[in-house]
Amino acid sequence: MDEPNINIGVLSAREIKFELYGDFSLTGVSKRQSGIFTAKPGNDKILVLKDGVEIHSANEIILIPEDIEIESFLLRDVIIGKQFHWEKKENQRFRGVLKIIKEKNLLTAINIIPMEEYLVSVISSEMSSNSSLELLKAHAIVSRGWLLAQLEKRSQHKKRKPVNEVITESEIIRWYDREEHVNYDFCADDHCQRYQGVTKIINDNALNAVESTRGLVLVYDNQICDTRYSKCCGGMTESFENVWEPVKHHYLSPVTDYKFELDGVDYDLTIDKLAERWIKTSPHAYCNTTDLKILSQILVDFDRPTNNFFRWKVEYAQKELAEIINEKSRIDFGEIIDLIPIERGYSGRIIKLKIVGEKKELVIGKELEIRKTLSKTHLYSSAFFVEKKNIINRTPQNFILHGAGWGHGVGLCQIGAAVMGEKGYGFDEILIHYFNGAKIQKIYS
Repeated sequence: MDEPNINIGVLSAREIKFELYGDFSLTGVSKRQSGIFTAKPGNDKILVLKDGVEIHSANEIILIPEDIEIESFLLRDVIIGKQFHWEKKENQRFRGVLKIIKEKNLLTAINIIPMEEYLVSVISSEMSSNSSLELLKAHAIVSRGWLLAQLEKRSQHKKRKPVNEVITESEIIRWYDREEHVNYDFCADDHCQRYQGVTKIINDNALNAVESTRGLVLVYDNQICDTRYSKCCGGMTESFENVWEPVKHHYLSPVTDYKFELDGVDYDLTIDKLAERWIKTSPHAYCNTTDLKILSQILVDFDRPTNNFFRWKVEYAQKELAEIINEKSRIDFGEIIDLIPIERGYSGRIIKLKIVGEKKELVIGKELEIRKTLSKTHLYSSAFFVEKKNIINRTPQNFILHGAGWGHGVGLCQIGAAVMGEKGYGFDEILIHYFNGAKIQKIYS
């Protein structure tokens, strides 16, 4: 196969302010363009203005750089961390083609760029480009495989709409995979992969990592692996089918995040008592680190306030928890009597949780639905046990959630991989550790 171009939706807004650095050709206009512009809707078309004067209008705007390595463009007020606790706006700079389209009542800015160029930015956006080269190489291969697997899935989904929820009177089981976008391949935020253009590229490490692994992916049974990753598994990775659609992928089955299993530890974390014991302890694991040098590789600026993630604790008063659950679920449970794990995955993450309220009982899942329902933003993970305190007439006045890990826990554990890189493991050893039975293969040059 040839290296594909990727279409990334970066920004949607009523109007888009952008700056062109260098020479760009604007489809339908003979003169090369550079400088400061605004795009806004008008007369059922997109108007492009420079210094307040309209220079072009069309159903879609396409700006093509003369040289992708030299020219770039800047988008103002790009939202990052949408719906997460670090949400904010940034000005971001990009290479490649800028395309602006209409979507409902908004305009959307799309960046079209070759995959390998895109990956340099993804690696630099997901983590510090000062990370160890072996970690960056491993992540380049994981990100490339995930992208190609999603493009293949997208073509399949055009033939059949995927099911992502099962709802009955007693259960709401819902899972959230990558958002399906109609007019582009991926968004630029955490819902797909973090992509912040050349803004975060501060040295050549990411470029070297991508160039040295060009075209490499993980394969299993002659299929490109749908390689997943999260911040911190908490000591044990989770299986794919417990987080997303009920399809088992052998290469995304649970892995103990250490070089061997520990004596005296029962790893059957599907059992509630053993999961609780696991969460109460701080076992040896690659991702069990407080080394700030290593953590700074993964926890970029807006993640860095978060430092208790291998093991964490969240406390709620009754009123606060009831309000959060009622608001997030849009169901009136009344006061919350109990939160009962019904089913746990291999990492101790809760797949099904029963919410017992004074007015209603309901089982919810999967892990992200649980994390969203029990927090104003997201719980770090669904690997937790509940401590109830100050119980009056069966009703706890306080709930303490004791938890482990950050994210869904499937596939590569970013912090664990960073530790492995610092310990001298090669990128291939890191990948083999996290992806059972997968092989590294070059699919384009």
